[in-house]
Amino acid sequence: MAQYELLLPKMGESVAEATIIKWAKQVGDQVEIDDTVLEIATDKVDSDVPSPVKGKLIEQRFKENEIAQVGDVIAIIETEGIESTAESVKEENIIAEPEIEQEIPYVPETIEEEPKEQQNDFSATGRFYSPLVKSIAQEEGIDFADLDQIKGSGNDGRVTKDDLLNYIANRSSQTTNIHNNAQPQNTAEKAREEKEASQASDSAPATIVDKPAVPFTANKPMSDEILEMDRMRRVISEHMIASKEIAAHVTSFVEADVTNMVLWRERVKTAFEKREGEKITFTPIFVEAVTKAIKDMPMINISLNGSQIIKKKDINIGMAAALPNGNLIVPVIKNADQLNLVGLTKAVNDLAKRAKENKLVPDEVKGGTFTLTNIGGFGNIMGTPIINQPQVAILAVGAIKKKPAVLETQYGDVIAIRHMMYLSLSYDHRIVDGALGGGFVKRVADYLEQWDVNREI
Repeated sequence: MAQYELLLPKMGESVAEATIIKWAKQVGDQVEIDDTVLEIATDKVDSDVPSPVKGKLIEQRFKENEIAQVGDVIAIIETEGIESTAESVKEENIIAEPEIEQEIPYVPETIEEEPKEQQNDFSATGRFYSPLVKSIAQEEGIDFADLDQIKGSGNDGRVTKDDLLNYIANRSSQTTNIHNNAQPQNTAEKAREEKEASQASDSAPATIVDKPAVPFTANKPMSDEILEMDRMRRVISEHMIASKEIAAHVTSFVEADVTNMVLWRERVKTAFEKREGEKITFTPIFVEAVTKAIKDMPMINISLNGSQIIKKKDINIGMAAALPNGNLIVPVIKNADQLNLVGLTKAVNDLAKRAKENKLVPDEVKGGTFTLTNIGGFGNIMGTPIINQPQVAILAVGAIKKKPAVLETQYGDVIAIRHMMYLSLSYDHRIVDGALGGGFVKRVADYLEQWDVNREI
């Protein structure tokens, strides 16, 4: 019998480690080729690690919730006639069907260093900290001296992302309590409280008996159910809160007459699907209009790092897509301005399909410079989306509805039934003013309204 070393596979240029979530196979279980051996999580996505060989799992090198580095041996599989080499595993080991995690906690975009094979990132005490932990610590103003005081729950006492986020939350809570306790009391109120305290001390018995704590669920009806947020929802929650705390959100609205666009799609969709093998939706049309507007107004395609404005060279459009569990993820169409409508359609359909199948990889949910969310798919006519940090703007497109509208003709104004929709742009008022934000969403609407109904693709 030979032994096969299953390594933690590479999951993208920016991912150096992963947390073991769950072992799908236990020691002694038979493993077929492509069977999921374990589930792992990074700061960007959740993934399944399949087996490239057939055999029996004889050893698990990491426990659940422990952190492994890319290239670590995570399991041993007993096989017949297969050499045990780490290099062969590296080449064959791939990720299958990741469960995507919606956004990561905000870290300002700076020049990222490629992860090294041998990482020597230690504090003065010789303790290891992952690149993600260090980047979060740097953003929150936490130095190595503070990090060394945090009790780690990872392998060998390593500080994990959750350890650091819990430390930050507790620190913020303590700061708030100190601030509240330091507030001066109103003189009259203080005198009243002292009088009440004096009266209570005169009448109170010498022995004070603490009342038992009442459980949170004591007064809840038995039909209520308390659900703990899963890890993905917690990360989404943290990301949304961080965005509202960081950016000064403002939202501008525009109503657009997209009748020509709707009629054009109805005319070409059957022939397009027959020719390209793809269904054309409205989303790639929206993406095209956004890229054109960004080229006209490039200062919407930026990020803010302190007082530094980072003007993006590439136009990478993130599009909100649904996951099987109901959460949303934002895969990114890289260099969207360089694709024609056919290319955009294929990119949109591919990312949406693989999001539903949990097959996106980490590099496909990073690097976005502007985000588009189609809330019309839920029947919503407008919304106020939260900015996807560290971007400075996000566009929501609402449902297309038939409505009576006033048309100006050479014979005078008339009322006609038109296909109308609302576009809403949330932007960071720290750096994007109303003229740019309002002008940008109007420019997108103009491109949609001016759609050539005779356009050929």
